[in-house]
Amino acid sequence: MNWISNYVRPRINSIFSRRETPENLWSKCPECGTMLFHRELTDNLNVCTNCDHHMALTPRDRFAALFDNGVFTEIKVPEPLADPLKFRDQKKYPDRMKAARTTTSEHEAMLVAEGDMGRTPVIAAAQDFSFMGGSMGMFVGNAIIAAAERAVATGRPLILFSAAGGARMQEGILSLMQMPRTTVAIQMLKEANLPYIVVLTHPTTGGVTASYAMLGDVHIAEPNALICFAGPRVIEQTIREKLPEGFQRAEYLLDHGMLDRVTHRAQLRDELITITRMLMGQPPAVAGDLPAPDPVEEAPEPQASEGPPVPAPDSDTPAQN
Repeated sequence: MNWISNYVRPRINSIFSRRETPENLWSKCPECGTMLFHRELTDNLNVCTNCDHHMALTPRDRFAALFDNGVFTEIKVPEPLADPLKFRDQKKYPDRMKAARTTTSEHEAMLVAEGDMGRTPVIAAAQDFSFMGGSMGMFVGNAIIAAAERAVATGRPLILFSAAGGARMQEGILSLMQMPRTTVAIQMLKEANLPYIVVLTHPTTGGVTASYAMLGDVHIAEPNALICFAGPRVIEQTIREKLPEGFQRAEYLLDHGMLDRVTHRAQLRDELITITRMLMGQPPAVAGDLPAPDPVEEAPEPQASEGPPVPAPDSDTPAQN
């Protein structure tokens, strides 16, 4: 009886109570179709290990990779009116917002934070394309203004990661008003002589491209990111012609002088540290996790002795025993 109760019964229970394998352990690369294990993909910052395709990255994951030790503090953004136009298409606007918040576990399409990047204090803002296409609404406008005001108040540079399909149509003209509002916010940084660096990620389109996304002192893009005002499909349907290969992609814009850099995600943090410290007039950051070097102490000047100087021995004089 003891053998049955101590061994057989627990064994049977363990067989029937085994958990099913989660469905999100593997992800398929949309570019090459390679199946990628979730840990491998996370360790590689959501970049395909086979074709180097840069997949979407949430603002929190970006900040975890950007800030030292992944430590940052969120900056509170003023709340706008929830549904000023009482907009409704196939669904009510509040219902769409509720669904987006449930799916992404985020409050809105932009996250603003502050922290140290390579021992350099910075303000960062990042859009979340998975939240209603990262669309620019009143909250996003308030977020950029809050980030700019915090940067001016603390004397820190602002780094913005853009990822949006344009203005949020559910807010109508109020969303379009965020274009001049954010432009004024960026002007505050320029008047304070603070760097404003924009990292354009896939995709950055519409009114976002026509406003704060292209007003930076330095523009960096991730490889193969779509950056445009009107998308290639809309242009092809309008002009009824085939567009060139790679049109409106990051590399194409770099070749035509619209960007300063196209940087792989793995090297992005180091490049941002270098550019930020250079624009702030600071020395290069210490590589790795080493502490900052101690200041070099000047050697004390030799003091003159009180007695008469001792003459140097003559090399021609033979030594005496």
